[in-house]
Amino acid sequence: MSDPVDLHRIPFADAEGAERTLADYAPGPVLVVNVASKCGLTPQYEQLEQLQRTYGDRGLTVLGFPCNQFMGQEPGSIDEILDYCATTWGVSFPINDKINVNGRHAHPLYKALKKTKDAHGLAGPIAWNFEKFLIAPDGSVTRFRPPVKPDAPEVIAAIEAALA
Repeated sequence: MSDPVDLHRIPFADAEGAERTLADYAPGPVLVVNVASKCGLTPQYEQLEQLQRTYGDRGLTVLGFPCNQFMGQEPGSIDEILDYCATTWGVSFPINDKINVNGRHAHPLYKALKKTKDAHGLAGPIAWNFEKFLIAPDGSVTRFRPPVKPDAPEVIAAIEAALA
């Protein structure tokens, strides 16, 4: 886990273009994930939805942020993305407007999140689609790289600790 970071005031646009912040989902933990519809890791949507269904009533919110920066694997419009997520994966958690996660035009939320070190002590750029950041109510952040499945024991343990 990284040192606590105040991410709760950084604005982002939801799928309808309304301004939101992580504070809108307080007081529970938030799992922020950059998502893509045409990626080998796209089946993680199913596990993300299961996390939302399992822990949502206890305060967890999964937040998806579509990103087209990795081999063009999220090319659609926000409406196409929402339709795909709902019809293919039954996604009920919020999917927000498309953003960049790396580079000069990276969204400010991701500029802050990328400072978080993973389990191997590495911070820096988002490696690929489906990188996960669990922001606990106290502002601490835990980073999980793309291959770590949403239902992996370390993710579940971090969610349980954040909900305690």
